[in-house]
Amino acid sequence: MNVGGWVLSGLAAVFLLFDAVAKLAGAPSAVQTTVELGFAAPQVRSLGVLLLILTVLYLLPRTSVLGAVLLTGYLGGTVAVHFLNGSPLPSHTLFGVYVGVMLWGGLYLRLAAVRELIPFIRLG
Repeated sequence: MNVGGWVLSGLAAVFLLFDAVAKLAGAPSAVQTTVELGFAAPQVRSLGVLLLILTVLYLLPRTSVLGAVLLTGYLGGTVAVHFLNGSPLPSHTLFGVYVGVMLWGGLYLRLAAVRELIPFIRLG
């Protein structure tokens, strides 16, 4: 068991779960920020439900790769939305990329099958 992989996966999952719960609870900051990005207020809960489901898929060992693939799509959408809205590049627009790297980095360190699919990096 690779501790670094679990730490990376855990950090990404904690952020995603926090974001999902804030959207589901209708936290004013989550609603306001999402509306400012062009979404309608009623869509915020739907995004929270989607994010929660995808994160749970990522956290379950049997579906972690599927969850990572689907979360990559979700995070790609966040990058696109921030880009279209002219958000600051390093702090907002690329944040989805940073989370995606943590998701896949965690899986890479934890799962030999992922290391075989992405062979360009060899550890040890």
